[in-house]
Amino acid sequence: MTQGASSSPARRTILGAAVLSTAVLGVGAGAGAAQAGERPGGGPTYKGLPVPAVIAHRGASGYRPEHTLGAYQFALDMGAHVIEQDLVPTKDGHLVCRHENDITGTTDVAQHPEFASRRATKSVDGVSITGWFTEDFTLAELKTLRAKERIPGTRQENTLYDGRWTVPTFEEVLRWAEDEGRRRGRPVWLHVETKHPTYFRGIGLGLEERLAKLLRRYGRHRADSPTFLQSFEPTSMERMARLVGTPRVVLLWTPDDRPWDFRESGDPRTVADLVTPEGLVWIAGFAQGIGPLLDLVIPKDANGRLTEATTLVRDAHAEGLVVHPYTMRNENSFLPADFRRGTDPNAYGDVFGAYKAYLATGIDGIFTDNPDTGLLAVADFTA
Repeated sequence: MTQGASSSPARRTILGAAVLSTAVLGVGAGAGAAQAGERPGGGPTYKGLPVPAVIAHRGASGYRPEHTLGAYQFALDMGAHVIEQDLVPTKDGHLVCRHENDITGTTDVAQHPEFASRRATKSVDGVSITGWFTEDFTLAELKTLRAKERIPGTRQENTLYDGRWTVPTFEEVLRWAEDEGRRRGRPVWLHVETKHPTYFRGIGLGLEERLAKLLRRYGRHRADSPTFLQSFEPTSMERMARLVGTPRVVLLWTPDDRPWDFRESGDPRTVADLVTPEGLVWIAGFAQGIGPLLDLVIPKDANGRLTEATTLVRDAHAEGLVVHPYTMRNENSFLPADFRRGTDPNAYGDVFGAYKAYLATGIDGIFTDNPDTGLLAVADFTA
């Protein structure tokens, strides 16, 4: 997941952070009220999912190229509670797992001369992008490509695995989750994002109905399914609410951001409006949670240091909404300034200190590129 603006509509990355008290978990207000209980160890759960939950952002993307079966498997083997997928369509309507439909930086497509003519410039959510796009490839064609590390300058070690895996379909992930669930004797939780749903609906490749069909086929269409659905476009989750009972999460970027579906429909609201108590009441009418940028939970000052927490977590819990913020990463360049160590932007900083600050706000789960680090931080916090 990711939102924001730079050279791509892909935006930044999403993360979540972690902790709900048992008392808060008991809150039942609002249409999206959390169903909570106690796990055998005495800690709180959400429908059997540990709280706070560690959500593997695009898999274990701190260690393997993102959105590959290798990244998903490594995250699950580490012990991540939930594995995230971002979904985009192929030309022939298959849903595949890529952070963006622009696959220039995450596959070896540029090394395939047979696809040189597919390079194009498109406007996606108002941003002009030049590259290769999933919607211009059939699934068979896409399967001839190999995945690679998206940010090799930051994660050079991950380039060791370039070319090892193909781009997985979501159905392949569902089958993988079924197999792993049987092997482990417990369900594998997924966190599934619809990417640019308005854009894709506009070109005849609507995501929601295709996703709902797969969820029903694999029994993940019910309110108690071990799955979250998510989108930066609230109307995508409204549409999913009419198709399946699977729990839904509205993703939130910066306060001044206006979701693309709102821009297209003329809705004047921004994220600042959606994080008010009134906005959260509206979200609770069709969703069970929010996935805010971490800065919406604890803002930073002009120097990039953490300030005081907002009331967002408390306000969301008052409406029965779970809070899964994004994204924690270990490298200095991604951490608040007060938790950076040394001058190398790619070196690891005091990530445990940052986790502690975010977990103390009462969040219910945390998106992280480094699930092993997140699990240790949660263990420390809940000890």
